[in-house]
Order: sequence, then structure tokens, then C-alpha cells
Amino acid sequence: MAKFKITQQREKCIGCGACAAVCPANWLMDDDGKSTPKKTELAEEGCNKLAAEACPLQIIKIVKLK
Repeated sequence: MAKFKITQQREKCIGCGACAAVCPANWLMDDDGKSTPKKTELAEEGCNKLAAEACPLQIIKIVKLK
């Protein structure tokens, strides 16, 4: 059961790759040059918190589910 949900305003992504650099376990760069999470619902935050913090536009959010 997921405890965290990742949201990303992908349309605002500038493709800097910071999220994928700090959290390659869950972030990848797509062919269009923008990042995408491999999974959006997770049991733990893991390195995704670092990915959200590394984003220069702060368009990645991690929400704890109830």
C-alpha cells in the first residue's frame, strides 16, 4: 500500500535532469527532454525527497497519504 504520492507539473519541466541525477532509482529523462517518475505511488520517500529539493523550479511535490 502506497504511503506517498509524487506529483509533478511536467509541463513546466525545463529538462535540467537534477531529479534524475539525484534519484535515478525513480526518475528518468524521456525522449522529449523532460523528466518523469517511474512510480508515482511509493511505500517510502526514498531519494524522491532529494529529487524534489533539487528541482530548480520546485515543480515536484511529495504528498504523504493518510
